[in-house]
Amino acid sequence: MDDAAPAAPTPTGAAAAEAGHRERLVRVVLAGEALTRLSPILEADRAQAVADLESENRFAPVTPRLRETGGGGPFVLHLSIQEGRLVFDIRAEDDAPLGAIVLALGPFRALIKDYQLLVDSHMKAVEEGREARIQAIDMGRRGLHNEGANLMIERLDGKIGMDLETARRLFTLVCVLHQRI
Repeated sequence: MDDAAPAAPTPTGAAAAEAGHRERLVRVVLAGEALTRLSPILEADRAQAVADLESENRFAPVTPRLRETGGGGPFVLHLSIQEGRLVFDIRAEDDAPLGAIVLALGPFRALIKDYQLLVDSHMKAVEEGREARIQAIDMGRRGLHNEGANLMIERLDGKIGMDLETARRLFTLVCVLHQRI
């Protein structure tokens, strides 16, 4: 006889649609957003990532503490870097705090550094009008975003469920935040 608890049923139909509507971000706030000016490319990346996140995402905290505090979503995310750690300050739609998830930034540092090198290379290629180089750099950025997104999903496993596109956009915002330090 198996002593394991039965698996929770997977929502279907209207229940799945309601969960999908609730398991999302409605607003993203970057800590210290007005403190530092960004390069035009980083500012464009930041604005696009926030706009894309706010229009379409899957963000489903799975930690028991968030669920116990009524964290069914939709959510507001205050994203910051504090003392070398990435902080996901998750709040209810009315901005009431639900809880925070803190990740070490170390595993992301090499990818963030590579991202900045690609941004710098892109700016230089644009200045020089080197279209083929710009396209090659853009391909590299896409690959780097995928790698960063996969790391984000891995590091948040068991804490926050998200799809690849949401993770890609969050990785972009982490890179932007890192430039403000």
